[in-house]
Amino acid sequence: MHLLLINPRLPESFWSFKWAVDHVLPGKRAVNPPLGLATLAALCPSDWDVEIVDENVETIPLTTTADIVGVCGMGVQHPRQRELLAYYHKQGHYVVAGGSYASLCREDYSALADTVVAGEAEYIWKAFCDDFERGEPKPLYHETGTVALADSPLPRFDLLKLDLYTNVTLQFSRGCPFRCEFCDIIVMFGRKPRTKSLGQVERELDELRRLGARQVFFVDDNLIGNPRQAKDLLRFLDHYQKRHRHAFSFGTEVSLNLAQDEEMLDLLRAANFGWVFIGIESTDPASLTETGKTQNLREDPLTAVRRIYAHGIDVLAGFIIGFDNDTLDTFETQYRFITEAGIQSAMVGLLTALPRTPLYDRMQREGRLIETDTTGDNTGATTNIVPKTMTLEALVEGYQALYTRLLTGPEIGRRLRNKLAYLRNPIYGSGYALPQRLAIISRLFVRGIAPGGLGHILPFLGTIPLRSPGQIPLMISDWIIGLSMQRFAARQLAPEERDVPGIEGRIAAFRTAIARAIEAGRVSITLSHGPITRVVVSFTGLIDRRIVLASARYLSRLLMETQARLTLRFHAMEPTRLNQVDRLLDRLKAYGDRVSIMADEHLWGRLAVDTSVFHLVLPDRTPHAVGRAGA
Repeated sequence: MHLLLINPRLPESFWSFKWAVDHVLPGKRAVNPPLGLATLAALCPSDWDVEIVDENVETIPLTTTADIVGVCGMGVQHPRQRELLAYYHKQGHYVVAGGSYASLCREDYSALADTVVAGEAEYIWKAFCDDFERGEPKPLYHETGTVALADSPLPRFDLLKLDLYTNVTLQFSRGCPFRCEFCDIIVMFGRKPRTKSLGQVERELDELRRLGARQVFFVDDNLIGNPRQAKDLLRFLDHYQKRHRHAFSFGTEVSLNLAQDEEMLDLLRAANFGWVFIGIESTDPASLTETGKTQNLREDPLTAVRRIYAHGIDVLAGFIIGFDNDTLDTFETQYRFITEAGIQSAMVGLLTALPRTPLYDRMQREGRLIETDTTGDNTGATTNIVPKTMTLEALVEGYQALYTRLLTGPEIGRRLRNKLAYLRNPIYGSGYALPQRLAIISRLFVRGIAPGGLGHILPFLGTIPLRSPGQIPLMISDWIIGLSMQRFAARQLAPEERDVPGIEGRIAAFRTAIARAIEAGRVSITLSHGPITRVVVSFTGLIDRRIVLASARYLSRLLMETQARLTLRFHAMEPTRLNQVDRLLDRLKAYGDRVSIMADEHLWGRLAVDTSVFHLVLPDRTPHAVGRAGA
């Protein structure tokens, strides 16, 4: 049996650090690999041929011999997940939908997939495999019981292209003891943390070490949810690291009450945890009480963060604006705290109600839900909640202004200085060899610092810790993070494109340059103006080198200088001339996240479109009748 598992391409967000991955870090394509698919692969019968394709680092196969195509997805991946399910179903494959969004909203997939897998997979996936081999697969496999993580297998890390990611991922526990109103973790995994055995963790680390991994992210939603078991794990990791000469640098997610547990902090340092991500959300006690995040009320959050710094552990943090108690003054409060705490990776999001969370239910009762395409990414300038104390427009404008303020060169430098004053002996190490570190620093300066002029150069020079060289790796990392977030915010969170005359002028110049091709009907150009200008360029029949060079020159400048979206359509083209298309796409790949590709189906397989770079529009988004049994 041949199984193809696909992780759909993620839309760009703060979490993707696209600029850093594309322009600074050597040979990397994404941050984290799909651990869920590697686990699913390990649950398959031993004689199955399993293939994992992560569209974030490689292109999807347009043709496959797979008997089953499984497509996972979080909420933000749902649009692409729908496209992939429909495409492979049309090709005649048995399609299975899974992932966190299918677990929360399984009813949304009934017309999209032959089978939906909802919930933790350890038991129900094995049941599906058995049923499929018998030719009797069910339309829904829904885990309603409690999965013992002792039954979770060693993930098939060998099926992942680990060298293309900045981190590798590993999981120790599921579940969180707290009751945050907006969080879907307790909906999916419950409030009683369940853990793997230390022996399971050891086997996973041994395999990752064998594969050459160094940077490991424990993806637990709260690693310290069960403090006793977490301390047992950390003691084990300390011993493991000593036996293997600190083979790994770790990071994870924890709750802010970590700061009150000195033993836990000491154990994290001993085990070589260089960073933790914490949901701080707000410094307003009323907002924290409103959302049920009482664990953050135990002491002043600034004191808590600085105590974590004192143990050499960096803090990445999430913040939320839009609680019922928030006002326009909240933006200033959040700015002051993020700055004083020196939190460089500050993921500020607008409060969003995820399906089946307590917040969603409350907003529904209060009639405050907004119909939107938002499916889980709260770091865009949108929300599905009607704010209580300000208008939606004021909320969005305040959010955009906050990020504009936080992400200037001087502000990045100010936060870094505030952090290094308390994080004097960081555990963080880059994990790269010396030649790679030097190359990273060179690319950072040439591609990130220098183009910003004195507004970047002077703050950068002002943060070099000449008297504390052990802080330099963290300092370099913070500048990479800050500039990556700056680039994302400039593209995705800035006020919408309004340079209509400028765009029309560029397109007019393009039309003039290829006037003969337009007259001959080989090229057509259309524009549609909305919040974002969309440009569609259609190529028909023969395109020669002159057309390609003109298109590359004018379209790359359009994408570089504006926020326009571009669609390229290829019709009735001679396959022998597709090398010209390849040249055009190569020139536009730096802006691939804003470029969609459409082509006649007879060109598929011949047209080299990397779907991890461009959005290849699949030919049929309309779900067909499903429910076929067997292979």
